[in-house]
Amino acid sequence: MPTAVKKPPTPSPLRAMIGATVSARLDANPAITRIATDKIDAFRYPDFLSDAECRTLVALIDKGRRPSTLLSAAHDPNFRTSESCDLERFAPEVRAIDERIAETLGIAPENGETMQGQRYAPGQQFRAHHDYFHQGEPYWEDVTRQGGQRTWTAMIFLNTVAEGGATWFPQAGMRAKPVKRMLLIWNNMGADGGPNPLTLHEGMAVVEGTKYIVTKWFREGIWYRVR
Repeated sequence: MPTAVKKPPTPSPLRAMIGATVSARLDANPAITRIATDKIDAFRYPDFLSDAECRTLVALIDKGRRPSTLLSAAHDPNFRTSESCDLERFAPEVRAIDERIAETLGIAPENGETMQGQRYAPGQQFRAHHDYFHQGEPYWEDVTRQGGQRTWTAMIFLNTVAEGGATWFPQAGMRAKPVKRMLLIWNNMGADGGPNPLTLHEGMAVVEGTKYIVTKWFREGIWYRVR
């Protein structure tokens, strides 16, 4: 059976514009710091949430958690071993945070996917992966009809982990330790609007403690219709 040929990343003026606009907005926010790397556009926003908001989200994750899944088939059962849940975006306590993230980035809320909560117990991990969609994969046609390519990722750490659990970008030389209330933001695209392979990242295994995060992905187009 012939090996499938992977298509090279496709540039996109739309995604390039989104990347430049969001980066400029984040750079202009005095509460946000650009992370020192020339490989990807990444930012850190300390104390984005209150302790009470973190507790609320942790409780929702504990209530709804289930084994995490993958969009693509992985043959390694240890590739992603965390637990996840989709948070009800229109619940008042979730919607306020969801829309605050969108406002911070300057992206329309309807371009954002439902926020996902994730829990990592000791030993659990998410091995190196990209958040963007790979053209040519079986899911590609479906995602192009549902808002298109992912652009930005926003991840909030809901607790400080005693040891391990960092979000590591090995090719960008960047590692973010789980610090409670911190929002980590990065652009999955390059300057030309094509997928940036240097955004490869890993949820490193927790060594001591339990790690709670929420992740929100944004699409280049509308992902849901406003109620």
